[in-house]
Amino acid sequence: MDDDVKIEEIEFLVEILNKHPKESLRKIASIEGIDYYRLKRLYDKYYGVGKHVQVNAIYDIARVGLRSYVAFLSMSKEDIPHVALKMANNPFIAYITATFGFKIGISAVLHIPKEQVSLINELLSRYSDDYEYYEVRAYPEKPKRFGEWNLSYEYALLMDILKEDARTNITEISKRLGKTRPTVSYMTKRLEKTGIIRGYLAVCDVDAYNRGFCGISEELPPDIIKKFKEHEIHVGVLKPKGYIIEWFFSSKEDIGLKILEFSKYVKKFTVHYFDYIKNLPNPYKFSLRVKKDGSGYRSILDF
Repeated sequence: MDDDVKIEEIEFLVEILNKHPKESLRKIASIEGIDYYRLKRLYDKYYGVGKHVQVNAIYDIARVGLRSYVAFLSMSKEDIPHVALKMANNPFIAYITATFGFKIGISAVLHIPKEQVSLINELLSRYSDDYEYYEVRAYPEKPKRFGEWNLSYEYALLMDILKEDARTNITEISKRLGKTRPTVSYMTKRLEKTGIIRGYLAVCDVDAYNRGFCGISEELPPDIIKKFKEHEIHVGVLKPKGYIIEWFFSSKEDIGLKILEFSKYVKKFTVHYFDYIKNLPNPYKFSLRVKKDGSGYRSILDF
């Protein structure tokens, strides 16, 4: 980490922006009773695309007809970088990382239009002859209704902008969309009111955690979240049955001890190496998924 980068300053900025994700700096300073110039100095230092902190829109993809899957693909260690680059050209593959465990190769998150689920095998077979995948939902699971893409193409462009930086100036968004400021404001509020935008989250890219233990279990041990509450832990519900459990940690920690500590809770596991594949293009773009006439999604096999 750069000596000029102070993690405590980043954590302070993230905390403030999570409380006030879209308010102006002056309004935040007034509400929180903090010095505006101190806040602006930190904001200018750390905030923005290519810097350390960003505020992203969080979407409920089910409301626009997408189902979420996690896939594990086997391949040689040497093949991982170029296969990952090939996969990254498909905007329906939302996340890619190297993994070593019950599958040695790549773990990926897929966002699949509900009417194209039958194409998943054909898609994954392009990258590997040996793979498995699971539909995954948030934990604790709530009743899920899958909608449709019934918005214009301009909404896909707006969603991409807000996903990359939700604090993008409305004037800048207006220029990029070719829409007036009131129209952009209306479009954003519509996404919020319909629940497509679930909220806004401030995130940082400081590499505190560059490893992840990923386990699959048929049952969720009742004490696991409470026992490991000091860890960065995520739980997902697999359909039709099971759970995916992830813990995030640093390569500076003893991976062997992590495996011993966590593997007893799962049926099978793998370790994600988040820093193994570098400089992949960002595949998470609704504007690449949606047809330009706004009539629905392109095929996941188009890419």
